[in-house]
Amino acid sequence: MWEPGVMFWAGRDEPAAIAALGVRYGQLAFAGGIPLDAAAAAHWKSALSAAGLTVVTLFAAYDGEDYADIPTVQRTVGFIPPATREVRERRTLELSDFAARLGVPSIACHIGFVPEDPADPDYIAVRAMVRRVCDHAAARGQTFALETGQERAEVLEAFIRDVARPNLRINFDPANMILYGTGEPIAALRRLAPLLASVHCKDGDWPPADRPGALGTERPLGQGSVGIERFVATLKEIGFPGPLNVERETESQDQRMRDIAAGVLLLRRLTG
Repeated sequence: MWEPGVMFWAGRDEPAAIAALGVRYGQLAFAGGIPLDAAAAAHWKSALSAAGLTVVTLFAAYDGEDYADIPTVQRTVGFIPPATREVRERRTLELSDFAARLGVPSIACHIGFVPEDPADPDYIAVRAMVRRVCDHAAARGQTFALETGQERAEVLEAFIRDVARPNLRINFDPANMILYGTGEPIAALRRLAPLLASVHCKDGDWPPADRPGALGTERPLGQGSVGIERFVATLKEIGFPGPLNVERETESQDQRMRDIAAGVLLLRRLTG
């Protein structure tokens, strides 16, 4: 599986269009509100099979999340906001059941900014919630992967150790470490290597120093500050088997697909 894949979205990307990029693997994300019932599972199973795509991770995104800047992310994203925890936990468990129908071995999401203080009430509540999700996923033979970036590597590592569930893992996104200003991604990758379930290949530049709370800027793969050559070399060094899932978010869908296609070609050059 040491080959490129693509992170793609239900309702935005058709499996046939993703397969046309020359990939066989990917991660599939579902925004809140998109059906996850038996009929939807049958549809996706058929469409993925017809396209020759194997999905390695299902991602959950939630209604009400906003990635405008760091304070907005802190208020709205993942499991941290108390007002949305219950509905987002139900949605995550629903995604796990959906993944079981599709035969996908891992689910993932952003859980939001984990407090650094383990005595913080939000930390305690989210830890319990993550344990419940892990137990539900484990009963279906799945891992539950947390996306990197919204906290420093050592904070994420400590939280995972504290949750103490063997199927709790990491989806490592090097660009997110840069976009949130939480750490140099290669060092973070080395530290978190034993916990890796999957990766994104994404690029970006650091937040502007003169705009506190701003996020950095995402860039096409190979054009940002990640150092994709070093990132791929480090993945090889630590023995990560792949796939290497290209992720790109931009306003223009046409530009996004062009950038993903270029990213796939870049990874083929780096791994060939």
